Amino acid sequence: MPTLSRWYIKIGMLYFAVGLMIAGLLLAQPVMGWSVKLQVLRPVYLHFLFIGWVSQLIMGVGYWMFPKYSKDKPRGNEKLGWAVLVLLNLGLILRAIGEPAMALAPQAGLGWTLAMASLCLLLAGWGFVFNTWGRIKER
Repeated sequence: MPTLSRWYIKIGMLYFAVGLMIAGLLLAQPVMGWSVKLQVLRPVYLHFLFIGWVSQLIMGVGYWMFPKYSKDKPRGNEKLGWAVLVLLNLGLILRAIGEPAMALAPQAGLGWTLAMASLCLLLAGWGFVFNTWGRIKER
C-alpha cells in the first residue's frame, strides 16, 4: 500500500473515532442534563464522519487501487495527492473551529474560517478528481 494511501486511511480513522466521541456527547447531553450548548458540534460531527472518515477512506483506497496511470507515474501526480490530503484536512480543521464559533458568537468575525474551509475542501475535491480521472479507463 502506498504511503499516501496509508496516511489517508489512518487520518480517516482518527476522524471516525473523534466523530463517534462527539456523537456520544451529543446523545448523552439530554440524559445527563448538561447545560453546555453541545448542539453546535453537530455539523462538526457530520463533517468528521462524512468527509473526514468516508471521503478520506474512499480517496486513500482509490489512490491505491485504481488502475495505473502509466509506468512512469502509476498513481498520477503524487505531489497533487499530498496537496489534496493537506487541503482536505486543513478544510476540516477550519470548519471544526469556525462552525461552532460562528454559532456561538456570529459577531466575532470568524466567518473567514468557513470561507477558507469551503475553499480548501473544494480544491481538495477538484484535485482528487483531476489526479484520478486519467486512471479511469477501459482495459
